[in-house]
Amino acid sequence: MATTAKLRAHQKVKLYRWNWTGKGPGGRKVSGELIAAKKAEVEKVLTGQNIIIKNIRRKGSFGGGMGKIKPRDIMLFARQMATMIRAGVPILQAFQVVAESMKKPAMSALVQELMSDVGAGASFSEAMQKHPDHFDKLFCNLVAAGEQSGSLDRMLDRVATYKEKVESLKGRVKKALWYPAAVIAVGIGVTALLLIKVVPQFESLFQGFGAELPAMTRMTISLSEFAQQYWWWGVLGIVALIFFIRTGVKKSESFAYRMHAWSLKIPVIGQILDKSAVARYSRTLATTFGAGVPLVEALDTAAGATGNKVYERAVGQIREDVATGQQLAFAMRMTELFPPLAVQMVGIGEEAGSLDAMLNRVADYYEEEVDNMVDTLTSLLEPFIIVVLGVLVGGLVISMYLPIFELGSVI
Repeated sequence: MATTAKLRAHQKVKLYRWNWTGKGPGGRKVSGELIAAKKAEVEKVLTGQNIIIKNIRRKGSFGGGMGKIKPRDIMLFARQMATMIRAGVPILQAFQVVAESMKKPAMSALVQELMSDVGAGASFSEAMQKHPDHFDKLFCNLVAAGEQSGSLDRMLDRVATYKEKVESLKGRVKKALWYPAAVIAVGIGVTALLLIKVVPQFESLFQGFGAELPAMTRMTISLSEFAQQYWWWGVLGIVALIFFIRTGVKKSESFAYRMHAWSLKIPVIGQILDKSAVARYSRTLATTFGAGVPLVEALDTAAGATGNKVYERAVGQIREDVATGQQLAFAMRMTELFPPLAVQMVGIGEEAGSLDAMLNRVADYYEEEVDNMVDTLTSLLEPFIIVVLGVLVGGLVISMYLPIFELGSVI
C-alpha cells in the first residue's frame, strides 16, 4: 500500500523544462537546459557542478508543448537502454542516464517512473506493463524474454529495430492517404472561394448587359448562389461526418470492422492498406516468435499489430486453429485473406524450421511493395490532380468570360 501511494504521488509530480545561464569554473559563460519539477532542484544540480547561477527560466510543462510521447521516443528509449546495458551499466543507472538525456519532460517522467518501480523490486517488464499506452504487448513480452534469457540488450535492440520498420511503414501509408486528400481539399477550397467571392462580382457586372447569358455562365451563377446560401451547411456536414466516423470507429467494434473492410476495397489505396497489414503481421510475428515467445501467444500480439480489424479478426481465427494443432500456413490459407505468396513462404519456413527468418522476408517483400505502390500512386496522382484542378478553375474562369467575349463580337 505504501509503495502504491508513493507511486501515485510520484505520478502527480509535474516536470518542467528549465533554461539556465551562469558562469562555470574560470568565469566562463555557460548555459543549458534541465528537466525538473521545481526551480530549487535545478539550483541544487547546478550548484553541485560548481556553476554560479545567473538566470533560471521555466520553458514548458509536462504534457504541453513538446511533451507528448510519440512512438519514436519509445524507439529511442529502447535503443539507448540497449546500448547502456550492453556496455555493462547497471539498469538503475542506465535509467538515470537515459532520463537525463530525454528532452521531453513527459518522456523523462516516464523513464523516472520505470526507474522507481524497478528500484522498488519490480522487473523491467512488470514496470512497463503499468504503462500500456506507451509499451505494447510485444515490447513487454520481448523484454520479459530478454530478462529470462539474459539477453535484455539484444531484445531491446530487436524492439527498436521493429519499431523503426513499423513507423517507416506507417509513414508510407499515411503519405498514400494524406497526399490525395490534401490536394482534393485544396481543390475544393479554391473552387468554393471562386464561387463565393469571385463569381458574385461578375454577376453584378452581367446584370447591366441586357442580354441573355450563355448556358455555362448561368449554370455557374446558379452554383455560386447555391454555394453562398448553403456553404456553411456543407462545412457542418463534413465536420459532422468526420466526427461520426471517428466516434463510431472508437465506440462500435462492428462499425470499425465495416469501415476497415470498406477501406480495403478502395482502388489502389485498398491494396496499399492490404499489403501494409500483411507486412505488419509478418514483422510482428517474426519478431515475437524469433525471441522465443510461443507461437499462439505471438499470434495474439500480431493480431493487434495489423492495424486493420479485418486482419485482426482473421489472425484471431488463425490463433484458434494453430492452438488446435493446425499448421500456421494452412490456418492462414483458410482465412482466404492472405496472399498466396505469403502463405507459401510461411509454409516453406515451417518445413525448414526457419519460420521467423521467412516471416521477416515476407515483411521485407510487402514493405517494398507498399513503398513502390505509394511512389506509383504519387506519380500518377500529380498529373491527374493538375488536370482536375485545371478543369475546375479553368471552367469557372471561361464561364465568367464567355459573356464578355460574346459582347465583344456583337460590337
